[in-house]
Amino acid sequence: MKIALLGSGKTGSHVLTLAKSPVTVFNSSNTPTTEALKEHDVVISFLPGEIFLSYVDILIESGTPVVTGATGFEWSNDLKGKLKENNVSWVWGSNFSLGMNIVKNMIRELSKACELFEDYDFHIHEEHHTKKLDAPSGTALSWKTWLEDNAADVLKNDNKKIGMTYDRKGGIVGFHEVTLSTPDEEIKLAHTAKDRSLFARGALWAATKVTNNVNFPKGLTVFSDLVQNNLEELLQYRGNDER
Repeated sequence: MKIALLGSGKTGSHVLTLAKSPVTVFNSSNTPTTEALKEHDVVISFLPGEIFLSYVDILIESGTPVVTGATGFEWSNDLKGKLKENNVSWVWGSNFSLGMNIVKNMIRELSKACELFEDYDFHIHEEHHTKKLDAPSGTALSWKTWLEDNAADVLKNDNKKIGMTYDRKGGIVGFHEVTLSTPDEEIKLAHTAKDRSLFARGALWAATKVTNNVNFPKGLTVFSDLVQNNLEELLQYRGNDER
């Protein structure tokens, strides 16, 4: 697997350290071109959203699979449609922590509290380093979506809005917490990223999946869905093997 790495900043540098395959770094000194990208099996990018968007056209034109953690913009239906029309496979994640998928399932369970309590409130808080530009983070917005997936109608009927706060300080890699409050109790679910290398590991895992599977879906695949589907396939395989 030959990797094209767009940018080698805080997270990209860990891709360089952890990758067991050849990596070509593209940056302001070595700008990516369609032809150069075609010589690679996959593109990994942790560029900020605005910069990443400036490369979208040449990335699509290259036809090379893309794994990106770009946040701070909306994936429009037009862009998603363009990926499918051009028969390319892209993986996007607001957070490339493999453990975050466990959190996703727990948050969806927590959303059922809407049915249990008459008086309740949800609040999401996140913290990152001072150089993170988007706020609230893409992960915090995903947590909000996960809460709403099974409870949007109930939240609307109860006239409830999910509170969100954020903080930018020091060199915090990433901290996210959701709190369920009722008059009698409080439940907190938190995820702390200890080291930025975990995001690089997740991106490399996704890169392996998208390059090794000839039947990988065309268009945009959300990283958390990719992990969830993989877990379900493993459980099904093990279940069949035990019979």
